[in-house]
Amino acid sequence: MNKVIGDANQAISDIGDGATIMMGGFGLCGIPENLIQALRDQGARDLTVISNNAGIDDFGIGILLEKRQIRKMISTYVGENRLFEELVLKGELEVELCPQGTFAERIRAGGAGIGGFYTPTGYGTVVAEGKETRPFGGKHYVLELPLKADFAFVKAHWGDSAGNLVYRKTARNFNPLMAMAAKVTIAEVEALVGPGDLDADTVHTPGIYVNRIFEGIDYQKRIERRRVRD
Repeated sequence: MNKVIGDANQAISDIGDGATIMMGGFGLCGIPENLIQALRDQGARDLTVISNNAGIDDFGIGILLEKRQIRKMISTYVGENRLFEELVLKGELEVELCPQGTFAERIRAGGAGIGGFYTPTGYGTVVAEGKETRPFGGKHYVLELPLKADFAFVKAHWGDSAGNLVYRKTARNFNPLMAMAAKVTIAEVEALVGPGDLDADTVHTPGIYVNRIFEGIDYQKRIERRRVRD
């Protein structure tokens, strides 16, 4: 099945207000730049965004925050975005912070059809407030529920017309998990190839999880915080 579509604008044209969207990436590495830009231009609002972080003030998810398109974020680390902090403190943005390992496992559980799992992470802290806790083998655990989404935006290095994806190095991060946990997965790739051009043994995300795919353009690939020696 050919899942190729024209561009990012076509890919997100049916996303409406109030949608829940997973967005891959770690910091600014492996983020779906084209899809985020297209969503900003399209203007959908009251979004719930599930992402490891919130980008920076003028790039990545930060550009959606600038237009006040996001109502709630479920994230792990948001310390590089001043606007995010301002919006939360003003009560204009709801946030659910989640330990990073728990965050990854909640997404994996969503894609695997698991109804919940127990983890010792967060027991006895604010992370456990309002959640069921149980002892196992003399140790206390917190019940965490899976994360799912209406749409997942993922970024891969290579992809083929059937939706098979190959990620490059650390850009792999949360993308494969998110591709499994959404009703509609949209993939942008740096190089789009034909069926059979990818070595099957190298495929990270099988095409069965991908609904739409296109070749992205004009990638900036910014570094979140550059540090160099004198």
